[in-house]
Amino acid sequence: MSGHIDPTREQFGTMMKMIGDGPINMLNLIRLNETAKYEDGRAATGAEAYGTYSKEAGPIFTGVGGQIVWSGEPKLVLIGPEDEYWDIAFIAAYPSAAAFGKMVADEAYQKIVFHRQAAVRDSRLIRMAPQENGADFG
Repeated sequence: MSGHIDPTREQFGTMMKMIGDGPINMLNLIRLNETAKYEDGRAATGAEAYGTYSKEAGPIFTGVGGQIVWSGEPKLVLIGPEDEYWDIAFIAAYPSAAAFGKMVADEAYQKIVFHRQAAVRDSRLIRMAPQENGADFG
């Protein structure tokens, strides 16, 4: 199975051209490889490789104003394909789409993103407009 690891150029371009320069939230759903798939053959689990990515990307993420506003441990897909599951789920907030773009274009980020690519079997990254929390559905 070939998963969704990185956005296509078209997807990234569409995201960056969306109207609005205010804050954005990015919903991240991550399924890890059991064994990381490093091109250089180094040995690690997917969880270890993703941990390395998280540690090294953290300062770049916070440096553009990013913060994790929610995280949780996925337990069960109640509505959706029965074979779909996620190991990691979180929402990252950025001050703008430009801040997100600055992070992924950063030279230091480009040097470490291979850890994420080795770790991830499948993922979803969904741009959302932040809204005020409340008791109402929808």
